[in-house]
Amino acid sequence: MGGIGIWQLLIILLIVVMLFGTKRLKNLGSDLGGALKGFKTAIKEDEVEQTAEVDDGVTGETIDATVEKVETK
Repeated sequence: MGGIGIWQLLIILLIVVMLFGTKRLKNLGSDLGGALKGFKTAIKEDEVEQTAEVDDGVTGETIDATVEKVETK
């Protein structure tokens, strides 16, 4: 009880289409899609920059280290 069914969703969709019109909804959808595409592109560019910074910091040198056992009394 109290859940939204398919008929209620269809009525809401009909009211939205009547208020805004199909042309305005189409423009809104394309604007939203463009914004999401730009966001995804910015995220990918940021990841590439971060990996480039990490790669620049690595020189490929090896470090020789020895471990000495410390005796405790």
